[in-house]
Amino acid sequence: MTTPLHILLLEDDASDAELIQGLLEAEHIACEVTRVQTRAEFVSALKDTGIDLILADYTLPSFDGLSALKLAMNERPDLPFIFVSGTLGEEVAIEAVKIGATDYVLKQRLSRLAPSVQRALRDARERAERKKAEEALRQSELYLAEAQRLSHTGSFGWDLATGEIHWSDETYRIFECDPTTKPSVQMVIDRTHPDDRTYVREVIDRASTERSGFNAEHRLLMPNGAVKYLKAVAHRAAGEDPERAFLIGAVTDITERRRAEQERERLRELERELALINRVSMMGELAGSLAHEIKQPIAAVAIGAEACLSWIGREPPELEQARQALAGIINSAKRSASILDRNRSLYGRGTLRREPIDLNEVIREMVVMLRDTASRHGILVRSELDPALPTTTADCVQLQQVLVNLMLNGIEAMTDGSGELSVASRRTDDGQLLISVSDSGIGLSGENLEHIFAAFFTTKPQGTGMGLSISRRIIESHGGRLWASAHTGRGATFQFTLPSDGSSPQSV
Repeated sequence: MTTPLHILLLEDDASDAELIQGLLEAEHIACEVTRVQTRAEFVSALKDTGIDLILADYTLPSFDGLSALKLAMNERPDLPFIFVSGTLGEEVAIEAVKIGATDYVLKQRLSRLAPSVQRALRDARERAERKKAEEALRQSELYLAEAQRLSHTGSFGWDLATGEIHWSDETYRIFECDPTTKPSVQMVIDRTHPDDRTYVREVIDRASTERSGFNAEHRLLMPNGAVKYLKAVAHRAAGEDPERAFLIGAVTDITERRRAEQERERLRELERELALINRVSMMGELAGSLAHEIKQPIAAVAIGAEACLSWIGREPPELEQARQALAGIINSAKRSASILDRNRSLYGRGTLRREPIDLNEVIREMVVMLRDTASRHGILVRSELDPALPTTTADCVQLQQVLVNLMLNGIEAMTDGSGELSVASRRTDDGQLLISVSDSGIGLSGENLEHIFAAFFTTKPQGTGMGLSISRRIIESHGGRLWASAHTGRGATFQFTLPSDGSSPQSV
């Protein structure tokens, strides 16, 4: 069922009103007519938002059509307005159309009324649709401009044939150029950091010659001396004439991202420096143990050399015994070199190298290294290692650092008397490697358990507060977890997990 057309009719003659409605309905234009005669009635009727069309006589006893047109243009400029009058002259009609009337129809030629109404309604629909599209476009442009502002991304167009360039408002803001200035290639080069200009010229020249897009990052040097980092991306417009290249692109201010990356790198470098300081600090504490460990093979070298001299000095020389003594000297020298190599890595700044590691072997080496330190305090070091423990992919030096940190902490917790330091390895139910370092020392309070892994927190008078923090970072970077548990009474246990390679190490 067709919705009837709602017409506001300004007409003082009731018979004319009936005639107009009848003519429209005869042309299959269903309509509902609201007839008014005075200014007050017309103004009141204009408030009805359901009105689709205004038809108006030109001359009425107490009102006139031209005044009605002006009121309608003020209140409802979207409504079609058609004069239907017997007294409307040609000049007046033309003037009315100039003011805003949609059309005029003489009462002597009412056969034109229906086509005029249909055309007026069609034009009104087209205007409404065009207005809606324009509003949608305006909103879209607002959203795009705001999105560009928020993301610090501007857009541009570059006609390679003519050299003409168009910038969005955000592109002007990024380059900090006056929006009234016409952009150019030279403007881009002038604003580019001097150290990057050669590179930018090459990118621009290649794009212009090859008529192709580009993806580049470079710096801008602003008038106040500030430096911006810029990412520019462009590609050829789709569906364009192959003889005419037009690039569409975007420029993004990535200064904050680059500064954040630089800050992260600075923090990583600081962490590496702190880790090195921590290792060097540990090695200072281990100096006594290292001296004792190296002294044994050196003493063996000296004894072997004396024995060798003795065997050679006999008449005749005992060459076989001398050969055996020399072999012992060589073995002792190799052992000394191995000890030095094993510990030198902890002093070094070398790059990380992850490889399959036999964690049990690393634990054995650290137990040997710390045994003398523990013995000086009457502390027994005991290990319980799972012989079927799989390998893990890790950096050996970093795992040495973690184990030494945890074991030294345990020894220091027991320096007020004898005790036992226990290091154990096993495989968890979910296949991870679990390492435990337990001591029978002074223990940990619940309050300290919350803070011991925080950087610079320490309970030691001479501590740096970095050992446990660095150890946790190392374990987490290997995909594991490090935590502490307090014992009932005395002692504490530190444990960490590492992912398994899934294969058992070869016997050593």
